[in-house]
Amino acid sequence: MASYQKRGKNSYLLVVEAGYNPDGSRIKKTKTIRIDDSLLKTQKKINNYLDEELIKFKIEVETGNYISLEKMSFKAFVEEWRTKFVEKDLEATTIENYNFQVKRHILPYFGHMSLDKIKTMHIVNYMQKLSEEGSRLDGGTLGQASLVYNYRVLKSIFTKAVNWKVIPKNPMEGVSKPKETTKEMEVYSEEEVELLLKLLEKENAKFRILIILALTTGMRRGELLGLEEKHIDLDNEIIHIKQSIPKFVNREAVIKSPKTKGSVRKVVIPSSIIDELRTYISELKKQRLKSEEPWLGGDHFFLFSQPNGKPIYPKTLGEMWRSFHKRNPKLKYIRFHDLRHTAATLLINKGVHAKIISNRLGHSKITTTMNVYGHVIESADRSAAEKLNAIFQDNSKSSRTEAN
Repeated sequence: MASYQKRGKNSYLLVVEAGYNPDGSRIKKTKTIRIDDSLLKTQKKINNYLDEELIKFKIEVETGNYISLEKMSFKAFVEEWRTKFVEKDLEATTIENYNFQVKRHILPYFGHMSLDKIKTMHIVNYMQKLSEEGSRLDGGTLGQASLVYNYRVLKSIFTKAVNWKVIPKNPMEGVSKPKETTKEMEVYSEEEVELLLKLLEKENAKFRILIILALTTGMRRGELLGLEEKHIDLDNEIIHIKQSIPKFVNREAVIKSPKTKGSVRKVVIPSSIIDELRTYISELKKQRLKSEEPWLGGDHFFLFSQPNGKPIYPKTLGEMWRSFHKRNPKLKYIRFHDLRHTAATLLINKGVHAKIISNRLGHSKITTTMNVYGHVIESADRSAAEKLNAIFQDNSKSSRTEAN
């Protein structure tokens, strides 16, 4: 049931009933609207306008899109922000990180407050408190990256509150962003890559192929986990990257398209690994036929899976990589993700154009590649200039000798 009633000279209260409370009382959603003076000329126009607004309000309530603005708590708005923006528009890893910071730090501090009562100074004090010793559960101090992340989450929450007309002004205005420290990436040199490949000869085929593909294609962890036999064109030496497994929910893999349109791409495989890759896939098929375990992979045939066909957990790759390093302490440790950076760095040092590298890595824009690997590109550029300089110096010396 829906109705409206006059509240003041130009204001009306819209009322929509939305079921019953546990005690049997009716749940009523209300919204106050004001009518522009130009619509007040005739009662018919007023009634038509109110009928339209009431229908729109009823649809908002019934579809769950209505946000009650009256005395809304910060905690209540965060739930709206989470369901209408975070879970809907963001990537799995970002969702997980946002939810962690909200639960661990933000809600315990702001959750009891009314959204419209939070001022800039409250947020300044919160950021100050986070930077103090003892801000972590173990008594330690939060790192700079965590401070930046908290700032980013709060900015997202309050920006949406302004955009959705819940509050008139953003209290984040005037709050300085914490200084962002960029963690320098660790990569392997050509000599270290040679050592890695030598050590991999002692490993099982699954792990060896996994690391070699990470190193030669620059694929992301989730893209490697989502790679299926049908995505590999061995005859043309191409991998079609069409899906990713960023996380598991309730022990089931979340299979989705890569993070951007540019991430859906073709990557050429070095011909030197084609034979080994062909043999590995052939062995996988034989193992599937011989296995007595029930197949739980469905229609999927993942390249890196459990014996029952289900994909490997994302964290398992990191555990496999760390275990490999414990067995081989002579090799410098870098994160699994740094194999992707190593792939890009090797290509840059070989003089491959940044646009080609950008396409290969699945960056949506070449500026992303330039921002991430700018210092490596500059270093390679200087090395090229030094080689050119040597050529011109030698030529200059020869010219002077001939002149004398």
